[in-house]
Amino acid sequence: MSVGDQPIVIKKVKKGGGHGHHGGAWKVAYADFVTAMMAFFLLMWLINTTSPEQKQGIADYFAPASVSQTSSGAGGILGGTALGTDGSKSAGASPIIEELAPDSRNPNDGKNRDASKSDSLEAASTQALRDALQKREEAAFASAAQSLRQSLQDMPELAELSKNIIIDQTPEGLRIQLVDQEGRSMFNAGSSQPNDRAKLLLRAVSKVINQLPNRVSIYGHTSANANGSRAESDWPLSAARADASRRILQGSGVDPDRVYQVSGKAASEPLYPDDPTLAGNRRIAIVLLREAPVLPPDPGL
Repeated sequence: MSVGDQPIVIKKVKKGGGHGHHGGAWKVAYADFVTAMMAFFLLMWLINTTSPEQKQGIADYFAPASVSQTSSGAGGILGGTALGTDGSKSAGASPIIEELAPDSRNPNDGKNRDASKSDSLEAASTQALRDALQKREEAAFASAAQSLRQSLQDMPELAELSKNIIIDQTPEGLRIQLVDQEGRSMFNAGSSQPNDRAKLLLRAVSKVINQLPNRVSIYGHTSANANGSRAESDWPLSAARADASRRILQGSGVDPDRVYQVSGKAASEPLYPDDPTLAGNRRIAIVLLREAPVLPPDPGL
């Protein structure tokens, strides 16, 4: 065979297109995953943005009480039952006698729930009002205490007596105590009349008292004897000192009607319990009482 008679062979080379794809099923799975994640984040957003009342309403909507009361079927005309033997459309089934049971729900349940919710809301609003008034009163006490401290610093004759005053807030109210220091007492030994030092401090305290409308209680305290015993005469002495302080406060402009209590406690409540003989236990305590907030009258009364 000659060279020209040889058969011609045509070779077709197909280039590969990579690894190809494995079908579109993964796209459906991915779309389902994205949809589920979107629904999940939408649910989380709704939970964070709804109020407790709205959550309760949604829970009530999906509660079993809102489901159809029929035991079978779709709750339509027949309610899942068949026609009885009576009539031309009978299918051989026995007649169905429906007995309507009396409604077991108490008609007052709705009213009771509404009343309970109303009481809860009223109690919550009352407590919120009490808290707001208490915060305002504490702010007024803090301002009065700062005013007294500032006046002690501004007046040269009182600056050296600032250590004789202790100001704090107690459950009873704002307490201002005129405390004896070693060598600087408020009363002479055995005397019920305050000395000039105490009178200056009492007049300064009266200015703070007049800034607030609260009632005032005044207590007299003494210290125990050197041997730790309590003298019987300390009771009338502490009461007399408290009453003498009251007269000075009233003479400085404090309304007598605002004085709620004046009493002597002798050495029964030492300021320094570890050492009841210290001079600091001898003191006059003036308390601006916390006032119960004036609330709206109860409409049910």
